[in-house]
Amino acid sequence: MKKSNFKIIKIDKSKILFNYEKKILINELILDLKLGYYDFERKNPQKVKFSLEIDYEDKKATNDKDIKSIVNYSTVVKLISKLVKKKHYNFLETLAEAVFDELFKDNRIGKIMLKIEKLEILKECSSVGIQITKKRSHDKF
Repeated sequence: MKKSNFKIIKIDKSKILFNYEKKILINELILDLKLGYYDFERKNPQKVKFSLEIDYEDKKATNDKDIKSIVNYSTVVKLISKLVKKKHYNFLETLAEAVFDELFKDNRIGKIMLKIEKLEILKECSSVGIQITKKRSHDKF
């Protein structure tokens, strides 16, 4: 009988063997808010649409009994709703930065693609807006 060349190794369960790359998708969150530079935009609320892709990494599998083990899309929606009620933003870009600032407080989040569209501002268009992707830098300053 021939001897096997395989060696049996024990896996240390305390070592992390996997990294998870996860993505939260929020599509077409529509809110009524006062947003804009011009007087008529400051007076009347308008429909604004948000879409996000939030990339995050985790070294642990999701725990089915612990909501803190995920980036919760409901929390993200509430955060955006709260931001737009708290302050008037003149520009979509400054609103986007406020969203980024809040979301990047979660250290697991590495990248966010945020699309914000005004749905009622120009009658010639179904929407106008911006799309910005922001990544966490791993460089130290």
